[in-house]
Amino acid sequence: MPDDQGSTADLLARLERVDTTSLVDAAPTLRVLPREIRPVRPGARLVGRAMTVDAQSDLVPVLVGLASARRGDVLVVAGDPERAVAGELFATEASGRGLAGIVIHGLCRDSRTLRAMDLPVFATGVTPRACPARAVPTVGTTLTLGDVEVRPGDLVLADDDGVVVGSPAEIADAIDGAEAIQTREEALRTAIEQGESLFDHLNVDEHVAALRDGRDSRLAFS
Repeated sequence: MPDDQGSTADLLARLERVDTTSLVDAAPTLRVLPREIRPVRPGARLVGRAMTVDAQSDLVPVLVGLASARRGDVLVVAGDPERAVAGELFATEASGRGLAGIVIHGLCRDSRTLRAMDLPVFATGVTPRACPARAVPTVGTTLTLGDVEVRPGDLVLADDDGVVVGSPAEIADAIDGAEAIQTREEALRTAIEQGESLFDHLNVDEHVAALRDGRDSRLAFS
């Protein structure tokens, strides 16, 4: 179990090398954020620590969260379904501060610029309308996005398939399995590309026979 910044940094480095699919296959109980949250730039991925912000449909909390975030953090924002809580200026500042990315359960704007930036931004959609700037900020608190909790300091992995979060301890329990799955599937894909069949590596016939007989079985790679 990670107990210091060095251990967490090692976990983040290992997360860089796996996909969300491998991570969730290894640990199905990890939290997956609502599937409507998508990368503004397809192909983007991010890894970092969660810095949580309850935007309260306002820009001030996001600004305060951005100012409080550390290098390598992911700004995770409970946003607004109708108006944007971040755009090109916030993202440019986040990039300059070394943040790993921004995840918004809600809308952003300036998508043309965001798509051209290296900083990964994930959101449920875009709009030209911005939120006001009047709310007393709430940052560093547990968020509920859809029905999924995100806590300050959770580790975040996001790619085209979704956004996965877990405590450092949960990620530490999952990462060995995720790496093994990633390695196995990359090798299997290469083998298929070179002419082998997927069915040479799966116990499909045995599994189907067991299911028909009412026996317990599990689809597995050989």
